[in-house]
Amino acid sequence: MPKRKIQRALISVSDKTGIVEFARGLSTLGIEIVSTGGTYKTLVDAGIPAIYISDVTHFPEILDGRVKTLHPAVHGGILARRSDPSHKEALQKEGIAPIDLVAVNLYPFREAASRVGKLREDPEFSSRQADVWNELIENIDIGGPSMVRSAAKNHEDVLVLVHPDDYEFVLRRLQEDGDCTKDERTRLALKAFQHTAEYDACICAALTSFSSPSSPPAFCGLREGEATFPQHLSPETERLAILRYGENPGQSAALYRNVARAPSFVDATQIQGKELSYNNWLDADSAFKIVQEFPPGQPAAVVVKHTNPCGAALGATIEEAFSKAYEADPVSAFGGILAVNRPVTKELAEALRRVFWEVILAPGYSEEAKDILGVKSDLRLLEIPREAWPVVPSLEWRGIQGGFLVQERDLQSAPPGAWTTVTARRPAESELEDLAFAWKVVKHVKSNAIVLAKGRTTVGVGAGQMNRVGAAKIALEQAGEKARGAVLASDAFFPFADTIRLAAESGITAVVQPGGSLRDQESTDAADAFGIAMLHTGVRHFKH
Repeated sequence: MPKRKIQRALISVSDKTGIVEFARGLSTLGIEIVSTGGTYKTLVDAGIPAIYISDVTHFPEILDGRVKTLHPAVHGGILARRSDPSHKEALQKEGIAPIDLVAVNLYPFREAASRVGKLREDPEFSSRQADVWNELIENIDIGGPSMVRSAAKNHEDVLVLVHPDDYEFVLRRLQEDGDCTKDERTRLALKAFQHTAEYDACICAALTSFSSPSSPPAFCGLREGEATFPQHLSPETERLAILRYGENPGQSAALYRNVARAPSFVDATQIQGKELSYNNWLDADSAFKIVQEFPPGQPAAVVVKHTNPCGAALGATIEEAFSKAYEADPVSAFGGILAVNRPVTKELAEALRRVFWEVILAPGYSEEAKDILGVKSDLRLLEIPREAWPVVPSLEWRGIQGGFLVQERDLQSAPPGAWTTVTARRPAESELEDLAFAWKVVKHVKSNAIVLAKGRTTVGVGAGQMNRVGAAKIALEQAGEKARGAVLASDAFFPFADTIRLAAESGITAVVQPGGSLRDQESTDAADAFGIAMLHTGVRHFKH
């Protein structure tokens, strides 16, 4: 491709990082600069010669700036093919000067969407929805994406820049060689199309979220689920980090966040420690989701290993909750992930220091706790933002070969008051408290899942087995004598009565399960025969 001299550039940016230095460099090369609104003022104030956009279009900016670059004098100058005689003739006839470089970035819609996410936690949000909606709408850029797409389409003739990070590289290429190579132009164009695609995806995600897609108005003509799961799903994300490797050293991995959502777990602040690995993030996410089940008024601690809880407990204090959770399975806790729902105190830090942890998650750390844990320089401490603690509806993604599955997060609620006692014996109050605790934990254990609890502490966990009685055997074996007087929670119904008989032999006194099996009565009869109280929730919590 023959090298072309860049003669005219159009600069219109929301993010003005580095734009003065870039424009000054272009001007030094004799390149004429056309600019708009705030960008024009920034350049002129910096002493850089620039032409105001209205002096090119011979039309004023109108509608509060909504229309300023949507004009043939702009898009004709960008889209004209330099090698096409008819295009040259058309430009000459209409008095349009070619535009050889377009540096444009877009209205800060991501930031506006993020503000909306934070505002959702504000009690006044409902009364401010109209203003918030208008702010979102006004941050939808129209002219910017149009110019970017025009320039990217005609990238063989027009350089397009959408990221300040590219200014220095392009300026250096123009200074040294007068132009960029064909490959460099193409890569800049691909980056531009990616930029506009991400921008539109962010708009779609934010407006969908704002509009409460789970209950679209009847006049929308959407079948059930279509608003939440549209035909073409484009989550707007940004990469936070390239990780050291994936589940295994031979796999590459990266961490992304959904930018159209409220602050979440991935927005945690790392106080200290090594970079988190792929497996660290998975385990930490699992630990956080479990501890989220318990409000701050109930001090809770959860220890996770390979995404399953090996110990979870409630206590009168956060120190007691941790002690109970750790003692539930100290062997598995070694090298695990700990999540607590109260700030880490000096006393808790002293206890934590005596154990090897990969990651600790908490809503905060006292200065004394930071000093105590700081001696373990590799220990990763995550502080979860306040806005991330409330459990909110969201979508969960799982990749499969050639695609991915998407589902709503399991937020089904079946509180003890809604359970049905199906046996002759009703649970005692202490048993009901343990059943409620075990039911919250078993929801987060890989299926088939069995959780045993006593004193609002897990004493046995059976996870990810191919049959339910196998999961029960693992949980009961782990509990040993602690199973006597404990309760049992199952994430799905019992297909046979064998699990009840096994539980009775080990001393289990009460059971909670969804119910719904064709053989429910057999399990109920077995529970009655052994004097076990059994309750049905009517809700299943499979986790594959």
